[in-house]
Amino acid sequence: MSDTALDITGWTCPAPLRDRPRVVMGHGGGGALSAELVQHLFAPAFGGEVLAQLGDSAAVSLGGVRLAFSTDSYVVRPLFFPGGGIGDLAVNGTVNDLAMSGAEAAYLSCGFILEEGVEMSVVARGAEALGAAARAAGVEVATGDTKVVEAGHGDGIYINTAGIGIIPDGVDLRPQRVVPGDVVIVSGEIGLHGVAIMSVREGLEFGVDIQSDCAALGGLVRSMLAVTPDLHVLRDPTRGGLAASLNEIAAASGTGVVIHEGRVPVPAAVANACAILGLDPLYVANEGKLVAFVPREHADAVLDAMRAHPLGRQATVIGEAVDAHPGLVVARTALGGTRVVDLPIGEQLPRIC
Repeated sequence: MSDTALDITGWTCPAPLRDRPRVVMGHGGGGALSAELVQHLFAPAFGGEVLAQLGDSAAVSLGGVRLAFSTDSYVVRPLFFPGGGIGDLAVNGTVNDLAMSGAEAAYLSCGFILEEGVEMSVVARGAEALGAAARAAGVEVATGDTKVVEAGHGDGIYINTAGIGIIPDGVDLRPQRVVPGDVVIVSGEIGLHGVAIMSVREGLEFGVDIQSDCAALGGLVRSMLAVTPDLHVLRDPTRGGLAASLNEIAAASGTGVVIHEGRVPVPAAVANACAILGLDPLYVANEGKLVAFVPREHADAVLDAMRAHPLGRQATVIGEAVDAHPGLVVARTALGGTRVVDLPIGEQLPRIC
């Protein structure tokens, strides 16, 4: 080994530090950094009891009607990928956020932020996909806006959508309703969206065509609520994957969560890709899956209803809420051990939605 001293002044840390004075990519990843940004900067700045719920969508009352209201922005790269594109994401992501409150999505707003120089054919492809996805989901794009930024100050197209929908009587979906004994159900195979994006962005080939699971979940949620309105909480595990959603629910409910790792439905292609790249499928994003905490007495009937729906055919019970280790998620491994499933700091793969 040389005695020459190393010059480390130009080194950078690959993981974002939580006390950095500037925004890093991890602040948009749906993990601990995102939560800290919202809880310690945005929430105090904005205030308000509704915002304090910090759900996928806000449940509000207006004129005696219970509404769900949500907004999201989409900065996916590349704009189009196997199984969908930015237009599909913009509709399905917002419709799904409303559905996680049990709401019937009704209207969307749509804002396009375009980079100077982007081809009109690309804009048209995104807009047509957005319109088709809205019609398929049964929602109307009721208002919108367009802005253009200088070349080099955008990435082709960014889209913001906001949505409103009506929450049926008797439906109250929020993590604070979770109690020990609740059964945890995931609606199907996880990790497909994140791996599909990765495959085209990085030019990787995994020996099989992997398609994003991008889909609107309103119909699946209706099927579940038809069994019983007494579901406790629903989440669509997008940024941060299933692990982030489970951690958010555990923290907000004050219960522990135990999942059985071998029961989590991970398709072979996703498992192989994650093994090659050193990723954990629990943290990989989804765009057409949900996780539900269901009272034990309704779990079998809800599971049957999910499996009868095209988007829930592979629905699986993966665990339960427990008294032990409140606020923590624990996975039981195939070898009989356990491991803590932490909230991710940032995002394994940024710009996936």
